[in-house]
Amino acid sequence: MAKRIAPLLPPLERRLARLGERIRTARLRRRLSAKLVAERAGMSVMTLRNVEKGGMGVTIGAYAAVLHVLGLDGDLDAVAQADPLGRDLQDAALPRRARAKSESRWKA
Repeated sequence: MAKRIAPLLPPLERRLARLGERIRTARLRRRLSAKLVAERAGMSVMTLRNVEKGGMGVTIGAYAAVLHVLGLDGDLDAVAQADPLGRDLQDAALPRRARAKSESRWKA
């Protein structure tokens, strides 16, 4: 029985398709066969085809394995590296420093 995949919004589906296209282009530029890349990535040729189509049911590990075989896994370091929204939300939730009630309290 096939696993159910949560539907993605169309813009995200298009991004995955473009990613798959870029992965396929990178493989072809290196003149590597699908069979060789799939073997090196530890997957079937069918899974590689799904990666190259931007399949939403493919695990991120499969994408990462193919990128590694192609020498492009360093690009993964950039994912979510700059997170301005997250930093703004974090900064907004920081507690305020409490003030001392009176200066005389600290004098001896």
